[in-house]
Amino acid sequence: MSPDSATIPAGLPVTDTSVDLLVIGSGTGMAAALAAHEGGLSVLMVEKSRYVGGSTARSGGALWLPACPVLREAGADDTAERAGAYLDAVVAGSAPGQRSAAFLAHVSDTVGMLRRTTPLRLFWARDYSDYHPEEPGGSAAGRTCECHPLNTSILGEYRTRLRPSILEAAVSIPTTGADYRWMNLVARVPRRGVPTFAKRVAQGLGGRLLGRRYAAGGQGLTAGMFAGVLRAGIPVWTDTTLLRLTGDPDRVTGAVVAHRGREVTIAARRGVVLATGGFDHSMEMRWKFQTESLGANLSLGAETNTGEGIRAAQELGAGIDLMDQAWWFPAVAPLPGKPPGVMLAERSLPGCLIVDQNGRRFANESSDYMSFGQRLLGLERSGSPVEAMWIVFDQQYRNSYVFSAELFPRMRIPRSWYDAGIAARADDFAELAARIGVPPAEFVATMTRFNENASAGQDSDFGRGRSAYDRYYGDPTVAPNPNLRPLRRGPFYAVKMVLSDLGTCGGLTADERARVLREDGTAIRGLYAIGNAAANAFGTTYPGAGATIAQGLVYGYIAARDALATESPA
Repeated sequence: MSPDSATIPAGLPVTDTSVDLLVIGSGTGMAAALAAHEGGLSVLMVEKSRYVGGSTARSGGALWLPACPVLREAGADDTAERAGAYLDAVVAGSAPGQRSAAFLAHVSDTVGMLRRTTPLRLFWARDYSDYHPEEPGGSAAGRTCECHPLNTSILGEYRTRLRPSILEAAVSIPTTGADYRWMNLVARVPRRGVPTFAKRVAQGLGGRLLGRRYAAGGQGLTAGMFAGVLRAGIPVWTDTTLLRLTGDPDRVTGAVVAHRGREVTIAARRGVVLATGGFDHSMEMRWKFQTESLGANLSLGAETNTGEGIRAAQELGAGIDLMDQAWWFPAVAPLPGKPPGVMLAERSLPGCLIVDQNGRRFANESSDYMSFGQRLLGLERSGSPVEAMWIVFDQQYRNSYVFSAELFPRMRIPRSWYDAGIAARADDFAELAARIGVPPAEFVATMTRFNENASAGQDSDFGRGRSAYDRYYGDPTVAPNPNLRPLRRGPFYAVKMVLSDLGTCGGLTADERARVLREDGTAIRGLYAIGNAAANAFGTTYPGAGATIAQGLVYGYIAARDALATESPA
């Protein structure tokens, strides 16, 4: 059978069947499947696309894992009590406290399970600050972990079934988030950037010569879990869409799915785990629950995330919450037919600022991406919408840093960007304002004030550079504020930005056992929701890099353990 078959392993019969646990979705859902299988349950995974990995495979792959063994082994002094105080402070009642408490209580067990069932090797991304480190219990040293680059060739014939990343290169350079920080600064801090860059290029090229294909980030993370799934013999049906859940008003007993044009019924004795992702690409839902100003399909989440799991559970009376929330992610405006361009450090680096259609700043450019998006939507709801935004920078900035993961220092902005109207260049501020369609007088005034503040190293308007998180992606060679530098000499550039996201994070209400709750707060027996199919366990906040994937994995473990403790119906 071809590995392109609609099942993994290839050639499995797709027919009415019965298992202990049905997992719908193959991103963080793999954690639920692995934990359930390790506990002795029979498991079936179904996946809407032909690929395994979901949005997790398209992510940076970071994991926010407070007080876990990886941190302890690396010498971190984090504790669950400190992490709990931090979550209490940042969640601030926007989600039930039991959800955060259960997450913290099961982090270490989840890490242990992944170590036993997968080839993943995790490390502490030291100094990758929490997103709100100044809050009680916050950590400037950070609680984020990543996986070491993994040889995806261990997937054998199924390597091509791993969902591709957002940025696919002809030659893979397995770059972790920790690597990215220094590779981005290769022109400014060559003693760190050059060895890091050389090491990863050598690993990518050298690995190919040895028949190895190394991947890091979300690709490495999902490849490791996928390898565990293959090793465990957990069957996966791809090209399979959830149609409806089955059961009675009290209990879910399985699901009906569509597989290549026909309906198949799956009975699930211990329950169904919805790991179907959010509603990233259901614009009907997004315009209804979020804002009609969102551009169509600008999300970086998997294109198959259209809310089926959420809607199927709602048909059984499930409640929903936080539907106005997403893991917002400001990005470079897309070229025709392309996705938005990824931005991460760009907003934090000195020598740039962001303006709206009025030529004014409106936010701390260096704030975490979810907070930045929430700021945009808050301005819209208050009657001061940001209808267009541009990141403005000078030639020194262009000579110094990587931009949108594809333009290395000193590389020219592609002609296609100018032709598409997403980039402009000028020798002075007034001319640049005219080219991007903002009021020249207002823009010049903004630049004058920004330059005065940057020269003093203080952003008195928005506080840029005050947080340890801001400074993480700054330029350590710039003092006194690594996030601020005046723009004095042209040419000057502007690149158009859009509000993208890494996926929605509102969804089904779930409790501390991952059970889906009805609108009246009672649990629907046999139904679990994890990842972006569930309302964010951390409410309206993003505690730190990797909190979205980490809660999916941990709640996948929690759901599996709860199913193990549940008596199978007669």
